[in-house]
This record gives sequence, C-alpha cells and structure tokens, in this order.
Amino acid sequence: MSTELIVERRSPLPVSPDEAFAWHARPGAPESLVPPWIGIEVLEHTGQGLAPGSRTRFRARPCGLHGFTAEHEHADVEPGRGFTDIQVEGPFDRWMHTHRFEPDPEHPGRSVVHDRIVCELPLGLRLGRRRVRHELIRILAYRHAVTAADLAMHARAPRPLHVGVTGASGFIGSLLVPVLTTGGHRVTRLVRRPAGEGEIQWGRERGRGGGSGEFELEPRLLRGMDAIVHLAGENIGRGWTEASKREIRESRSRGTRVLAGAMGRALDHDGPRVLVSASAIGIYGDRGEETLTEASPAGTGFLPEVAKEWEQATEPAEAAGIRVVRLRIGLPLSPAGGLLQRMLPPFRLGVGGKLGSGKQWMSWISADDLGEVFHLALTRETVRGPVNTVGPEPVRNADFTRAVGRALGRPTVLPVPSVALRVLFGEMADQAILASLRVTPYVLRGMGHRYRHETLEAALKHVLGVTSADYPEDAI
Repeated sequence: MSTELIVERRSPLPVSPDEAFAWHARPGAPESLVPPWIGIEVLEHTGQGLAPGSRTRFRARPCGLHGFTAEHEHADVEPGRGFTDIQVEGPFDRWMHTHRFEPDPEHPGRSVVHDRIVCELPLGLRLGRRRVRHELIRILAYRHAVTAADLAMHARAPRPLHVGVTGASGFIGSLLVPVLTTGGHRVTRLVRRPAGEGEIQWGRERGRGGGSGEFELEPRLLRGMDAIVHLAGENIGRGWTEASKREIRESRSRGTRVLAGAMGRALDHDGPRVLVSASAIGIYGDRGEETLTEASPAGTGFLPEVAKEWEQATEPAEAAGIRVVRLRIGLPLSPAGGLLQRMLPPFRLGVGGKLGSGKQWMSWISADDLGEVFHLALTRETVRGPVNTVGPEPVRNADFTRAVGRALGRPTVLPVPSVALRVLFGEMADQAILASLRVTPYVLRGMGHRYRHETLEAALKHVLGVTSADYPEDAI
C-alpha cells in the first residue's frame, strides 16, 4: 500500500489574487488558518512574511494529546500568485502544501484559491491513511471558509488602524489579534509584565505589600494609536473566595478606569479615539424566560455587579469625547478555550449531559463571529454603547447539550444535577452555570449585521471540523 496522499481543494475568494496573497503574508495568518480542534501553538517565525526560506516552527496537540513539533519552510514563492510550505521537521516522511491564487475568469477582480497537499506517511501510519486523508479534508475546508470570510470582512474596512490590545494573550485576545493583523491592522499589545518588542507595559501596580496599590498608564504611551481593545481582567471562572472576588472586581473596574482616563488625557496628543471594552451578558443576571436587549436593566448578584462596575469604569473616556463600545459577550464557541473546551473531554467519552434542569437559556456566539463583531466595533463609526455580542438565537441548555453530542456522534444521557454543581462550584454555580440568559442581539440586528454562523449547529460544525461524512445534513 502506498503511503503517499494527495488532497486538493478549490474555493472562490472575494478579492484579487494579489490581495489574497498579501493576507497570507501578514503576521497572524498561520494562527488564523489553524483549525481550533487541532491545538497548534506557533513557537517561532524566522524570516519575513512569505519570503523564500522563511520558516515557521509550531507545536501541535490534536485533541489535547501530547502531539508533535514541526517546522515548515516557504519555497517557490511567487508574489501575488502562490507559495509552497515544505516540511523541514515533523511527523511526515514528506510534506508539500502548495497554495495558488488564480484570477477568477467569471468574476473580474476576484480569485480562486487552490490548495494541494502532497504528503507521505511514515510506515507506521499506513493503516491510518484513511483517517489522515479525512483530517486533511477537514482542515482545508476550515481554512477556505475562514479565508473567504475574513477577506470579505477586511474589504469592508475603510482603512488599516493602529490598535492597542490589553489581554492579548488570553482566550479572546488570541482569537482577535490574528484577525486584526491579517487585515493589515497594526497591533500593539499592552501588557502587565515587562514589555517586549512591539509592546507597552501598562497596569503596573504600586504599593504592593501595603495598601491597595494603584494602577498607572502614561498617556504618552498611547500616541499614534487609533483605538484600544480592552480585554484584560482576572479569570471569572476561578474559585470564588472573598479574596478572589475582590481581585476579579478590581482587575476590571480599576484597570478599566485607569485606561479610560489615560485615553482621555492622550486625546490632545494624537491618542486613540475609540475604546472597545469587553463586558459580559452576565450583567443581566439570572432572568429566566425574559428576553433581554441592551436596554434591559442590570441584574443582581456578584457577576452583574462586576459587569456593571466594569462598564461604568469606561465613563472617563466617554466623557472626554471618545467613542466607547461595550461588548456584552455571550458564550464564545471554540474548542480552543472557554466552556466548550471544558465540555469536550467528557462529551467525547460519551458521559456528557445537560446541566441541572437543562431549561436555562444559553446565549452563544461562534468564535469567528466574535472576531467579526470586534472588527465592526472598531471600524464602524456609528457603533457605540452596549452591544449584545451573541448569536442570532439563544438555545436551552438541553438543546445545546444535544447539539454538541450530535456534532461529536456521542450520547448525552448523563445529566449533572444542580445540587452537584452547587457542591462543586458554590455561588458560581447559580450565577455562571445554571443562570438563564435569553439575550437577543438587538443592536446588531438593527445595523443589518450578517452572521457567519446563523445556527448553533452550523457554528459547532465549523469549530469542530464536522463534515457531511461525519454528520449528514439530514441529521441536524
């Protein structure tokens, strides 16, 4: 049996071959094109963009396994037309991935991307040939969908921006930064640790060991930026003790207020004029069957109080005349992080099930649509104030559970009782796990926003790499 595999895919793109090539040559392209179910970490990139001889070294952990380290080199580079990735180090005996961008003969100004992978499996993987082929088909399908949608999104942007991002290394930040950089936007990371190249240190706290300390940020450091995306804050999913709750609250309210104040003072010195600040639908609290819009009042409890203070802390920027957008983010769907990542191991083992009664509403959004809304908030001047950043239709937890099970081809018959969740998570169980949040994207709908993934099933199929062979359309 031959160990060679050849997998190809062609797809239309909404831009010219030159623009498609440029997107692939920008920082963040490898991260944007990696399917989230694989779990690839880019370790190093040597050389510039797609220059011949430039290399990318990465570590892959499929399904959270130990995985492998690989290094690919760019060759046969033809600007505006294509390039080839050749394995220098990795698990295959041979790997060549050719990317071609051809003019679309039926649509002037557009192009067709043609990916062709030729690889040779190690002798020990001969029996896994069918599985590897299926995985490559899934990967190319994901890559082409993301490439076309991202190129269309960036084509709508009026101009490239210089964006400062706090919390860039977190779950949402790691999704957003590649989306921005592949579109030609310049990203400067605002970090708490000592700053490296292309970074700014902010939020340094004085007074440790005595007193509450103070955050600080010099306004001059923000000169030349167009906008700030603020994502930084302590993880709400950690255990809730009085000390951790205080840290969660202060990391959001105090840090945000310092950032907003610095932006206001930087306005007269070519500072940023847009602040896109993360918030959460947790601001509404447990609201049962009530349909929630941006006009709905905040709820009661720890999470609503944190989110309310978080949003109020942006007021110094708004008072200074800065356009402020507060994205109330729902449940982001990605196996690379968040709730879905934590759900997958038991669900893959067939021991997943609904949480509590399963009647509580869950307001989700695909990771790709989340990036799209951030991009919209940055680039459209009319967007301001609170924006419910959720998908078109919320679902009940029982329906969410069944959808994940169908996508994985696993049963979902082992529910987790509410009392068990309360024993395990205490106060957090009722406010973050069992809370019912039926949130509607009223503002986004009013703007005519179009989602990449209109249904939960479509979003799950995309982020989990489910093909029709795994999950027939008539099973949805």
